[in-house]
Amino acid sequence: MPINQIDRALDRRLGLLHRATDDELMDTLPLSEVEVRSTLRWLQFTNRRFGGTRTILRHLSAWTAGWPTDRATHLLDVGTGAADIPAAVVAWARRLGLPIRVTAIDSAASIVAAARAAVRDEPDIFVEQISLFELAATDRRFDIVTASLFLHHVPPERTRDALEAIDRLAIRGVIVSDLLRSPLTWAAVGALAFATGNRIVRHDAPLSVRRAFRVRELSRLAAAAGLPYLRARREGRFRVSLAGAKGAADG
Repeated sequence: MPINQIDRALDRRLGLLHRATDDELMDTLPLSEVEVRSTLRWLQFTNRRFGGTRTILRHLSAWTAGWPTDRATHLLDVGTGAADIPAAVVAWARRLGLPIRVTAIDSAASIVAAARAAVRDEPDIFVEQISLFELAATDRRFDIVTASLFLHHVPPERTRDALEAIDRLAIRGVIVSDLLRSPLTWAAVGALAFATGNRIVRHDAPLSVRRAFRVRELSRLAAAAGLPYLRARREGRFRVSLAGAKGAADG
């Protein structure tokens, strides 16, 4: 059987042909404080080990030549979770001597509380409880907007709206990073979730992959939103990104 037929058979068997619409537990159930902390630790692990943090920093590194010199660059992180991406960005910027401040947002009070605790000693990170759409309806704007493991949580019918809101908030550039929907990602994430996760992680982790994206889907999404500066690409074995600098090519 040809490889593409094998891949398609696997996709069909695992429910990966199209984006899943089932709800993740962390988006629908009230979680205990212990479950919130445990789930956020899992998300930190996936960002660190499955390429999420590396993807954000790689794109930022390509844009540093154009960063303002008279003030701090203001970055917005959407769906921040434990604020591990903001912490990594601030540490990276300090190593390069680049002034930066980060606003990290999440709509869930329990997650915001955990994120604030995680970065309580970090003066350049500010955590707010507000949704993407609420923030986009204000006149606030940010140099760069990042979103890691956020877009797959958005209902499919609102994904384009979410991308347009992210674009509206960004002055200079956008970096969206998410899981690659593939049998390999499903197997790797699912196995680790079963071995190390709580009940939320064991349910949500493989479902996150089924809700996630392929490169061509992100390309179509950017085109439908009228955002030609955004380019979709695969990031290693487990991630995809949709990113671009406004008015400049992404290196």
